[in-house]
Amino acid sequence: LEDCIRSRLPPCRLYGYLIEKNAHDSVRVIVGGKTFVNLKTFLLMRYAPNVAHNIIAVALGVEGQARAALARKLRTTPSCIKNVIVWGNISGNNYIDLRKARIYRYESAIWGPPNYSRPVLSLIFDSEWVNRQYVETLKKLTATGKQFGAILAAHSIATTLKYWYHGSPPGEIVSLGVLSEGQFGIPEGIVFSMPVKFENGTWVVLTDLKDIEISEPIMTRMTSDLIQEKLVALGDLISFQPYQSAVNLLDLTPQPTSEKPFGQEAINDSEDKSVEEQQIN
Repeated sequence: LEDCIRSRLPPCRLYGYLIEKNAHDSVRVIVGGKTFVNLKTFLLMRYAPNVAHNIIAVALGVEGQARAALARKLRTTPSCIKNVIVWGNISGNNYIDLRKARIYRYESAIWGPPNYSRPVLSLIFDSEWVNRQYVETLKKLTATGKQFGAILAAHSIATTLKYWYHGSPPGEIVSLGVLSEGQFGIPEGIVFSMPVKFENGTWVVLTDLKDIEISEPIMTRMTSDLIQEKLVALGDLISFQPYQSAVNLLDLTPQPTSEKPFGQEAINDSEDKSVEEQQIN
């Protein structure tokens, strides 16, 4: 595993150097793929420091898969579900946060105009499905490397570019892998998926969101592997030790109530990192 992590450094160093030397200051670089997405993004930033702010990791594919699973449960379409937040490692340990998720144009006893929405979690009465089946479905997709197909991946990149140039829809939350500066209690210096918006040709982290605190066990699980991957790739750490929690994180998920939506703490285990990639996807 350590050799696999270290093998990411040479191509990222080369591509970063070429971007730094030849690309325009306004270049936009989107990193995607099935393995080490956050790490590859960090390494590109390290070796292309003058355009580091314009290098991001796409998380909309993971978000799209999460919305699709919710849509199947609620018998609607994924496009009707907004504001699902992907925290953490895009291709590994991440947290699918439904506390801000809203559903539009949902057929039920309550009906409203097109801009009327309701909290997703207020419409899912099966807590066992939310806490177990939903989590396990997303976990298996990550573990098998089948998070999303080529069409969804391409659509995610195209949508991210559209938002980057023209702005994301007003009031809509977008998940994006960016370099942490300590927002939300995330350790500095790692690429981490978090909520943002796009406006005026750039992205802005939504640090003013309320009630989205992340518990310490969840944060530790998400950041441990990312920090170790970074240190191993740079040669500052010899061995990689996957994080092992003594706590069943599924049991940390609060139970649903009709008065106050709760957070879905969905942890996707790391993918099979033994897969050798020789280029950045």
